[in-house]
Amino acid sequence: MVKEGSKAPEFSLEGSDGKRHELSEFKGKRLVVYFYPRDDTPGCTIEAKGLNESLAEIRDLGADVVGISKDDIKSHNKFCGKYNLKFLLLSDPDSSVIKSYGAYGSRGIFGIGTLRNTYIVDGSGRIAKVYEKVKPIGHGAEIIKFLKSTPS
Repeated sequence: MVKEGSKAPEFSLEGSDGKRHELSEFKGKRLVVYFYPRDDTPGCTIEAKGLNESLAEIRDLGADVVGISKDDIKSHNKFCGKYNLKFLLLSDPDSSVIKSYGAYGSRGIFGIGTLRNTYIVDGSGRIAKVYEKVKPIGHGAEIIKFLKSTPS
């Protein structure tokens, strides 16, 4: 499990924009890395739409957002298109990055899989904040509150 203050695990994953993305490309700015179980399911849709609605303010506070799930790029593109998502979704088909962040484990009645966790990475690549067992409703506002309370 990644803890606040620790170095964020590196990643290199294919994105919904058709390009490969690495954590290092976001160096110097804050990054909201949110993990979610599956595209176009009720909770994941609520969370994604909420983050999308909060995106302009998150960006104004010097941060960007990426969502990571094990869904493939085709699924991500369909999800982005359906809800007009303006942030990047990354595909982690073997769950290696999901596991490296500690966002993998028991989901109760839903079995073992991706946990709904969010990590805010600071500009130096360290974990500034960890949210575990995220409640999809209001998560964007929760992130904005944290970003406002800490220097960029």
